[in-house]
Amino acid sequence: MNIFGKKNEPSKDDLAARLNQYVTQPAPAVPPSEPETSVEPQREDQDDESLDYEDSSIDTAVQARIDALSRGAARVDERDDDSVSSRSATNYFTDIAPMAIAGESRPSFFPKRPASLEETGIARSFVTDLILRSLYAANELMGIIISERVALPFAEVVGPILETLRHEQAVEIKSQRGLGDAGYLYGITDKGILRARDSMEKLTYVGPAPVRLEDYVTATLAQSVRSVVVTQENIREAFRDLIINDEVLDEVGPAVNSGSSMFLFGYPGNGKTSIAERITKLLGDYIFVPNAVEVDGAVIKVFDSINHTPVEETLADGQPRRPDWDTRWVKIERPVVMVGGELTMSSLDLLYNESGKYYEAPLQMKANGGMFLIDDFGRQMIRPQDLLNRWIVPLEKRVDFLTLVTGKKISIPFEQLIVFSTNLDPKDLVDDAFLRRIKFKINVLDPDEDQFRAIFKLMCNRRSVPYVEEAFRYMLDTYYAPTGRPLRMCQPRDLVDQIISIAKYKMVPAEMTMPLIDRACQTYFVTL
Repeated sequence: MNIFGKKNEPSKDDLAARLNQYVTQPAPAVPPSEPETSVEPQREDQDDESLDYEDSSIDTAVQARIDALSRGAARVDERDDDSVSSRSATNYFTDIAPMAIAGESRPSFFPKRPASLEETGIARSFVTDLILRSLYAANELMGIIISERVALPFAEVVGPILETLRHEQAVEIKSQRGLGDAGYLYGITDKGILRARDSMEKLTYVGPAPVRLEDYVTATLAQSVRSVVVTQENIREAFRDLIINDEVLDEVGPAVNSGSSMFLFGYPGNGKTSIAERITKLLGDYIFVPNAVEVDGAVIKVFDSINHTPVEETLADGQPRRPDWDTRWVKIERPVVMVGGELTMSSLDLLYNESGKYYEAPLQMKANGGMFLIDDFGRQMIRPQDLLNRWIVPLEKRVDFLTLVTGKKISIPFEQLIVFSTNLDPKDLVDDAFLRRIKFKINVLDPDEDQFRAIFKLMCNRRSVPYVEEAFRYMLDTYYAPTGRPLRMCQPRDLVDQIISIAKYKMVPAEMTMPLIDRACQTYFVTL
């Protein structure tokens, strides 16, 4: 039985309504004599920490996009500082399906290749500087290689810019190594080097062109982990290699469907981490994440080869399939970001690269669309209370706030299943206010004797050790019953491995004999 009692049900209000209290919204048109803003009274259950997030410097354009998309708006028109033509989300992303059964490959949107510079949403000056820095780093490159490095189409974007740079004598054509303009070998001139160095005073980023923050918000909300549907059938399929109570599975399934938060607690060794890892099999379909995001000329790197696994597609002949989407985006499996004791507060904020003058996205931003697992919660190098205070608002409002070195605040969706796993007593880690925000609390209990036996048989089968019921009974009567030692789910695996290691040393068959069981238990258990 869960010691926390009845679970809190997820709130049914939409994202826009939940964000309005914490983010400055574009004011509606009102007569000049009327005030343009209104102050919403604080709710009685509103925590003091949430008030710190009310800041007029938050990007209202991005927030408007979050609000509009969460209400199902078909179009939000806006114009950026570089006078790039506005366009609707439906012009850039092709919506396919709002929900998907776990395990099915049904993308929620597809980023189409931009047909012009305007459709990229990035200023011409930014793309020009990116091309010059790419050439500066390599000295000379073929046109098609430049296009691939900046992840923009040659004919529609890169080619015309290179032609302009050539007329400005910033680049020159060295030779031709392929067909068409894309086959020209371009080199950077002294004039181009000066321009590249000048741009590197502000930003040294070289790589795929970024996408606009508004487009990242659009994509993240469209690909929310809440669109994944878990059923009793597919959750049992995902956990078929584990011996686990149906009661626990019936708690995990709805928690995954919530796409919100989960708190796994209980004694060590009962499979909390294994449960969290199996949840990744339920996330199913793939998503698209950008290589980088652009905000007011600043670049935030999002794609991370450590935490993101690209989906590789091949043709019938085994050759890699050429992407037919905007290659500024990477097609990946739904992300699973796992952290343990190494977690620090700095990894939850934008990390500014002083030499490169760009940002690395925080872990929760990389986990958007997937799962963020905090294992061994309470054993981090930061106090649990500090971590919880950092996420009080994101957990409830599904929006996070990040600050650039310029002081500008940006808001990003907090669209991930966040899982806390701990073997410490919850009352020593969290307070009622935080527990209220974690929707599902699951107590992973010790196995009973039948489950323990089933796990032992399973591990013997996997390790090719013959199972002997008499030896198993001897182990329980000798090393468990007299001392009241609790049964833990990790013990069968560990004890079978102990038997194998001891048998190798003694050069005898790895079998469930009483001498091997005695030695395994004597070296495994410690009486404190």
